[in-house]
Amino acid sequence: MTKIGIIGATGHVGQAIMKEALDRGLQATAIVRSAEKAKKLFGDQAAILAKDAMALTQADLSDFDIIVDAFASAKPYEHVDLATGLISFFREDQATQLFFVIGASTLLKPDGSTLLTDTMKRFAGEPWLAGMIEQNREFEFLQLVDDVNWTAITPSTDFTDGPKTTYRVGGSHIINSAAGKNEVSVATFAAALLDESAQPKHTRTQFSVVDA
Repeated sequence: MTKIGIIGATGHVGQAIMKEALDRGLQATAIVRSAEKAKKLFGDQAAILAKDAMALTQADLSDFDIIVDAFASAKPYEHVDLATGLISFFREDQATQLFFVIGASTLLKPDGSTLLTDTMKRFAGEPWLAGMIEQNREFEFLQLVDDVNWTAITPSTDFTDGPKTTYRVGGSHIINSAAGKNEVSVATFAAALLDESAQPKHTRTQFSVVDA
């Protein structure tokens, strides 16, 4: 049975990925700070590894086939710190799949500039920009890595709490639904991630997801 560890499984996106993994019969482990919160959300269905993400070791993660980084932090730089740590654990490992949930600010507009570039111009000086900046740095780092099976998955561009539905997949550019929207439900996003893990098509690259 496929073993999947989800870092940040009690977060907004992490919960959806965890529930989808359990629905698919995967052996899923919630890697979280609060075991109590995970127990309330997932009951006895899921194994729980209660540990701060920044304290994880290679030994903690070595038994998983798939590791999902759905981590959220009040310290934006920890996105980069966690990504570099995970990559260091799995250098030259050809079996383990690493998935990084990356923000839409990394996506490219038709002119080749990122959404972050636009956002920084419009909201210069806003403290919440730090999270976007660090996620862009995280993605820039991942693109330098050629000996780990990593994939970056990105919503295009907004998350909703709607039901799971069919979806479209793009690359590093913003994509729209048939109705011209660029939003995806967290449930659909979770399904797209696990579909990719079952039949990898975007190893060492980024793909975006939108509700069809």
